[in-house]
Amino acid sequence: MVNRLKAKYDKEIVPSLMEKFNYTSIMQVPKIEKIVINMGVGDAVNNSKNLDEAVEELTLIAGQKPVITKAKKSIAGFRLREGMAIGTKVTLRGTRMFDFLDKLVSVSLPRVRDFHGVSKRAFDGRGNYTLGIKEQLIFPEIEFDNVNKVRGMDIVLVTTAQSDEESRELLKQLGMPFAK
Repeated sequence: MVNRLKAKYDKEIVPSLMEKFNYTSIMQVPKIEKIVINMGVGDAVNNSKNLDEAVEELTLIAGQKPVITKAKKSIAGFRLREGMAIGTKVTLRGTRMFDFLDKLVSVSLPRVRDFHGVSKRAFDGRGNYTLGIKEQLIFPEIEFDNVNKVRGMDIVLVTTAQSDEESRELLKQLGMPFAK
């Protein structure tokens, strides 16, 4: 079964971008390479159970088991030692990536309170887009009753676009709701 968003990309978005940016080859058209979801769990320093809960939630959201990230260096003010587990991240590619993006754009983002669209300024200059989410409750897999602590996460959309303009157009056509 082909993903709805992948089919739309192949049939509508590729020809549209080729026309808009005057590409000579289909291989020049930007595409989404991967999506990285990162959840920092700073309170895992005091209570390691919080990290297990974050891993469980991220597994539900992404549909694949995340990796635990460790501190690169010690920071005395945060009672942090090098090598301590302080977060979790997952990298999505292929079908899972398109499934997650479809769910994010059509189900999760509209569930955010007072939502006016995502920022147009969150591009990094090389065509990648970063989106911060304040609470994991916007995802339909997370049950409100089972959540002990509201955690945010960063979602990075890595594209093959050469410029922010190309990347913005790609994401807009994929349905990303940018603020007016």
